[in-house]
Amino acid sequence: MRLCPPLPYTVTDTDLTTQAEQLLHFIRDEIPLARAMDVCLHACDTERLSLAVPLPPNANDKGCAFGGSLVSLMTLAGWALVELTLRRHGEDCDVYVADSSVRYLEPVWGDFHAEARAIEQDAWMPFLDTLAVRGRARIELSCQVPGPDGAPAATLVARFVAKRRS
Repeated sequence: MRLCPPLPYTVTDTDLTTQAEQLLHFIRDEIPLARAMDVCLHACDTERLSLAVPLPPNANDKGCAFGGSLVSLMTLAGWALVELTLRRHGEDCDVYVADSSVRYLEPVWGDFHAEARAIEQDAWMPFLDTLAVRGRARIELSCQVPGPDGAPAATLVARFVAKRRS
């Protein structure tokens, strides 16, 4: 598996890093698109998760990032953040993207990463509480692919649903 660039922020929780790396192996083993895109773990902490890809397998005919790869990476980052949070809390759930909205703001001409985080800062506890009571819950995430200047080149707002397995 390809190594990602150094993490853009420090992760001090080795258990979290190990769980995130295990999740990445699952993603690459079970989602052929992720393997074809050459997805790697870029960074994670308890509030955010970032996945990265090299440009060559994700380029379009113009030589910049293919829109489908941008939205796929943002969706995967969001899904992975929900899945990792559930695993950290001992929950065994199926996670689905219920709906999403994407905006392409500028071309991406190099390797890129997508970072996902909850839209509301304190959204995880209500999400987990609802899951405990109802066996299913939803959370809204914001994902973005930063451009070279740090401003978003693409954004995704998505609602993810977790449903506890029987």
